[in-house]
Amino acid sequence: MFLLGTYGLRNKRELWRTQTRLSNFRKQARHLLAAPTEVRGREEPVLLTHLGKLGLIQMGQSTLDDVLSLTVENVLERRLQTLVWRRGLAKSPYQARQLISHGHIALNQRRMTVPSYLVSFTEEGTLSYSPGSKFSRMAQAAAAASQVNAEMKTEEAPPVEAAS
Repeated sequence: MFLLGTYGLRNKRELWRTQTRLSNFRKQARHLLAAPTEVRGREEPVLLTHLGKLGLIQMGQSTLDDVLSLTVENVLERRLQTLVWRRGLAKSPYQARQLISHGHIALNQRRMTVPSYLVSFTEEGTLSYSPGSKFSRMAQAAAAASQVNAEMKTEEAPPVEAAS
């Protein structure tokens, strides 16, 4: 199936879990649309805030119609596995899954081992390699080397005389 390969899912059960999670969000939105005004006024902001924090909808500008228009791909894009791959910490979604399972990825300096974890919008900026991971040391060494190269390029080179 296309989604399994694109997002590096292990089996269809992971896809079904994601579809169920999305179905529950959409079901809550449908119930709120049919609910009395006082119930809707109380519970709608809670649902929209929760989905906004997850990064599934825009914070503050969204309506229940936006919740109903969510797709499985929207939810799959917020998984830790997908974000690790999209950020370039892994070369493929399958490698991202392996890095997470082996404890090489951290959120807020906390080691994560669950590839299906839905990353909130605020946590997304703290995505990195685990502090003790060999990948963290390799990334630091590569950053230091690129900084040295950049400094060497900025130094003025002696002018090259034209051959006559």
